[in-house]
Amino acid sequence: MRRIHALCLTLCLTAIATAADRPNILFIFTDDHCEQALSAYDPSRISTPNLDRIANEGMRFDRCYVTNSICGPSRAVIQTGKYSHINGFLQNGFAFNGDQPTFPKMLRKAGYQTAIVGKWHLESTPQGFDYYDVLKGQGPYYNPPMLTAGENDQPITRRHTGYTTEIITDKTLTWLKEARDPDKPFMLMYQHKAPHRNWMPAPKYLNWLDDVTIPEPETLWDDYAGRTPSASRQTMTIKEHLNDNDLKLSGYGTMNPEQRKVWDAAYGPKNEAFKKARDSMSPEELVRWKYQRYVKDYLRCVKSVDDGVGEVLDYLDAAGLADNTIVIYSSDQGWYLGEHGWYDKRWMYEESLKTPLLVRWPGHVKARTTNDDIVSNLDFAETFLDVAGVAIPADMQGRSLRPLLQAETPDDWRESFYYHYYENPGAHNVARHYGVTNGRFKLIHFYAYQGAAIDDWELFDLQKDPNELQSVYGKPEYAAVQAEMLAELNRLRTLYQEVDDDPAARMKKKPTTNRQRLLKKAP
Repeated sequence: MRRIHALCLTLCLTAIATAADRPNILFIFTDDHCEQALSAYDPSRISTPNLDRIANEGMRFDRCYVTNSICGPSRAVIQTGKYSHINGFLQNGFAFNGDQPTFPKMLRKAGYQTAIVGKWHLESTPQGFDYYDVLKGQGPYYNPPMLTAGENDQPITRRHTGYTTEIITDKTLTWLKEARDPDKPFMLMYQHKAPHRNWMPAPKYLNWLDDVTIPEPETLWDDYAGRTPSASRQTMTIKEHLNDNDLKLSGYGTMNPEQRKVWDAAYGPKNEAFKKARDSMSPEELVRWKYQRYVKDYLRCVKSVDDGVGEVLDYLDAAGLADNTIVIYSSDQGWYLGEHGWYDKRWMYEESLKTPLLVRWPGHVKARTTNDDIVSNLDFAETFLDVAGVAIPADMQGRSLRPLLQAETPDDWRESFYYHYYENPGAHNVARHYGVTNGRFKLIHFYAYQGAAIDDWELFDLQKDPNELQSVYGKPEYAAVQAEMLAELNRLRTLYQEVDDDPAARMKKKPTTNRQRLLKKAP
């Protein structure tokens, strides 16, 4: 009998130890945060000490590419570990099919407690989470309605008063402190709306940066002469397409009277000064004013995110959770802070193709390290499963980053990357396109614009032309490179099961999922 009791005790202690060895997973995610506005990458515009702390205590990835540079599709890729054409969420306005396999479901089944707080932006109700409290749709910067589970797990809407970034942080901390089961490892997705358009700062940052001039990017005055017509057809220039609401010359969003009063005290004098000077401004001076107003508001929104991240990291330390928690920071894609004269994303050009990726995992990731391998949001789901000791499904299309985190890049790691953007007709008029990059060269095919098939190709030598100002497609001296890149593009399209040789037919395809069929599916 004693031997049986001893055996049971040994088995129980082994099970407890195994559970304790499984790391908690904290995934911090923002919307439209570019490397240019994160001082771990670029300190010229802003200091983000709390986000930098993740890099300083872990690894910074310098070539994290997204599969489809737009909000909802990026989130669907992360949920599934599959490209947009496989998971069914090709563009914003679709509804995510939550019935399909996702990494939160797999972690939950494996004994993890799963939660998501903040921006969801996938239209259907979150599935695979023990707790969700998410913004409805895009969500406003002030006083957000949020969706959570009510009685019988039915989704209900609750309204909140305050600044959305701070509310999301407060809810995250409340879950960690009060709702988390301390006997289970957790996977928490802490996801911000900021710094998405229209960049409404928190009250405490409304006048921050007023006495600073933000450096202009060298391509602010790009005339698009070196590329196909697609680059100039877009409608996302600072010069022409930022509106008065974007520039804080009108509108209050969802603010209440008290919040408006604080807002007016900050923006009123600045706006009056601008209106008095506007008539005497040259076109170039007006663009420069718009750039400063836009970028400062964007950076002010980032600053609140950084504050919140600091609060959460401090709690992990205080609660003794930091040593057994892997912290991952990323964003749904990159963004334009005036590069090429633009704001927004969508393109396969570098600024929107690349997204920040910082990872801290004490005891597993060496501090202050960097990685230059080609990685992707396609790899996130596989990484979460791998670090949790959960088998990665064979039909997932990415790979776990775990060996890279331990400075052991596999010999067969990818050396090229496939991209596809589908949303046209749509906001900002960026043509549908797909392409391939290996970090040195990039081949892009623009195949549809405003319902018509087009056949525009661009090839860039990123070493000689890092700003992608001059396409070398069709130039004799690049004929061999062009042929190699085209062959690699076709190989990747076959590998990822997206082979369609008729761009016009592809343009007309109906989505495999739709909003009416999937909106508000029960969790």
